[in-house]
Amino acid sequence: MTGTDDLGAVLTRLYATIESRRGGDPDASYTAKLLADGPARCAKKLGEEGVEAALAGAANDAPALAAEAADVLYHLLVLMVSVGVAPGDVAVALAAREGTSGHAEKASRARDQKKDP
Repeated sequence: MTGTDDLGAVLTRLYATIESRRGGDPDASYTAKLLADGPARCAKKLGEEGVEAALAGAANDAPALAAEAADVLYHLLVLMVSVGVAPGDVAVALAAREGTSGHAEKASRARDQKKDP
């Protein structure tokens, strides 16, 4: 793997490519079609790919999981572009959780949900 093939660099390039497809010809680009279909369609595809990744993991099939994980990440980025969430927004959310126990973070979200009317 070269320095340009690390996951962060690949995801950054992929996000830029997906953004460039917004408003493109849906007949010429699968990504443009997904984006034209809107966030609900993008979310549905992400969910389908997530299930496939989970099944590959449950089957302990590492090559299949790697392929399905790539599909999940692609569809997650498509959904992010569709909704207007930048990678920096996700980085900020992740950074805010660093050093926090997963149990504590989950409990905090549960408390916040109870406060919402």
